[in-house]
Amino acid sequence: MSGLPGAGTCPGLGEASDLKSPLGAKFREPLTEARFQQLFGDAEPEPELPAEPRGSRPCGRWARWARSGPGAGRLLRARLPPLRWLPRYRWRAWLLGDAVAGVTVGIVHVPQGMAFALLTSVPPVFGLYTSFFPVLIYTLLGTGRHLSTGTFAVLSLMTGSAVERLVPEPLGGNLSAIGREELDAQRVGAAAALAFASGALMLGMFALQLGVLSTFLSEPVVKALTSGAALHVLVSQLPSLLGLPLPRQIGCFALFKTLAAVLTALPRSSPAELTISALSLALLVPVKELNVRFRDRLPTPIPGEIVMVLLASVLCFTSSLDTRYNVQIVGLLPGGFPQPHLPNLAELPRILADSLPIALVAFAVSASLASIYADKYSYTIDSNQELLAHGVSNLISSLFSCFPNSATLATTSLLVDAGGNTQLAGLFSCIVVLSVLLWLGPFFYYLPKAVLACINISSMRQMFFQMQELPQLWRISRMDFAVWMVTWVAVVILSVDLGLAVGVVFSMMTVVCRTQRVQCLALGLAEGTELYKPLRESHKLRKARGLCVLSYPAPLYFGTRGQFRRTLEWQLGLGEAGKEAPKADGPPDAAAEPVRVVVLDCSGITFVDAAGAREVVQLASRCRDAGIHLLLAQCHASVLGTLTQAGLLDRVTPEQLFVSVQDAAAHALERLEPTGPKTCTVWV
Repeated sequence: MSGLPGAGTCPGLGEASDLKSPLGAKFREPLTEARFQQLFGDAEPEPELPAEPRGSRPCGRWARWARSGPGAGRLLRARLPPLRWLPRYRWRAWLLGDAVAGVTVGIVHVPQGMAFALLTSVPPVFGLYTSFFPVLIYTLLGTGRHLSTGTFAVLSLMTGSAVERLVPEPLGGNLSAIGREELDAQRVGAAAALAFASGALMLGMFALQLGVLSTFLSEPVVKALTSGAALHVLVSQLPSLLGLPLPRQIGCFALFKTLAAVLTALPRSSPAELTISALSLALLVPVKELNVRFRDRLPTPIPGEIVMVLLASVLCFTSSLDTRYNVQIVGLLPGGFPQPHLPNLAELPRILADSLPIALVAFAVSASLASIYADKYSYTIDSNQELLAHGVSNLISSLFSCFPNSATLATTSLLVDAGGNTQLAGLFSCIVVLSVLLWLGPFFYYLPKAVLACINISSMRQMFFQMQELPQLWRISRMDFAVWMVTWVAVVILSVDLGLAVGVVFSMMTVVCRTQRVQCLALGLAEGTELYKPLRESHKLRKARGLCVLSYPAPLYFGTRGQFRRTLEWQLGLGEAGKEAPKADGPPDAAAEPVRVVVLDCSGITFVDAAGAREVVQLASRCRDAGIHLLLAQCHASVLGTLTQAGLLDRVTPEQLFVSVQDAAAHALERLEPTGPKTCTVWV
């Protein structure tokens, strides 16, 4: 690279004298860190970001006031994203796409909301509430232009398990109508309390600016979690598909307990509900495939769910399936909205352990989906603002008896395929759900619950097909493949929340293990260049007598300090580990030469803690006692600051700290051959 210092060796220095100099090389003095700062000074301050383009004429005055006005205006504009994107909205180009996409997603929200409500163990109408309020709030606060929020199968499954444990059904199971209403009211309160607590946790994370926590849920963990949860959803819906009134299994091994209960009760299954389930799946699954395969040809996806809901409702009404064959139906959907009220805060200590994994999964899935589409369509999202949006969404919607919500995989993909461009599509989706809540609810009275179970299963298609990525993941990274498999097995065998914990811990352990397995590399000079590369990569790399250039490409902290010490002792012949001579990476005569100068390339050490810094200071002391001249090259500013605080400059002088390996090696060769020229080479 033009103008950057590189270092070859100076001619006439033993083995290095046979090396050819780089073409166009010039000579200069080796630069230490102190000399570099003296010549070039500190880094320039980062330039300010360019101002955003001026908004349209009607909103230009407000936008200019928000940018240049008082702090309250800037804060309001930062926390209400519509104040940023609405003035630049392309009404002619985007409005039709947002309207079509919003109506399409709203039509899907209606049956899916009712279906996921049953998965949450609450009446279906509360799924419609959860498909309205959170969507409206995210439109005002969210930064994901293509994100669709509402009911999500994984969260509904996790919430349902917690609700069943907090408010179990009586052992007899034969409840009167009044008893059933009381049980449903208690379960709705528990689900709303879970939404309140998870929203409060996300708001606390926002206050602490912990949006970065989403990075700890890696992509293999999230995909394995959703894929394993999809299997739980499939098995949990089997009793509804077969018309079996079985209690819901919760806790570890719930999937296998449910399978055993279904197989035992299989002779008592309802032929009518089994027929309805088979016909529903026979329609829903092919329609899903058609929507995926002909995505580019269809002007809008086929609304298979709403068609199935209408057909099943008409069939049940005309054939009186609910009275003749005891088919379970949705029943009356209350019109309007529930009265807002605070959930039972006395339950918060009991549900805190359930709320934390729900909050983490909700934020991780939403943030990852938003990032995927932001990268695809070249815009940015604010992870901390997403925390605020989802936290407020869950907190406020819980006042209207909603259960936990987040972005959803299926409806987000549907919104993009239908031509959605901005958050405005959420308003059109809310209009569709609102019309059902106010006027169209009675039309769903005769809807069989078995159809809702089929909608739950068919909506898992995208999650099941994530397993197709496993062969490619195996080729790319076997460590990530192991993370995926461990998380999936833990989710399937244990439970969703415990599987999440196992996946996160195992993923973090793989990171730690990778830092433990790095090797300290001996570097040699490539002939005819100023480049130092690992000696084992080529037999043409040369190593000067008495000089050892080492690179440690890993963080230096309490977990790696032991390996760092043993590796350096082995390379330099220090202590017990150094009694056995190291294997020769270069020419035999060079390898046999005792080390007099060692250059430690610190460019790969991204951070050090107190234990690692003390290890470097001890290394400097031992090298000084052994008569080895230690040079440190290319230390990051933060690393050098930590080493200085640990007392490194009490063991070495500033003249032993260099800006690059080439400069340090040139200085080392001058020390080994004092009669040679005091210069090093640099590319031009």
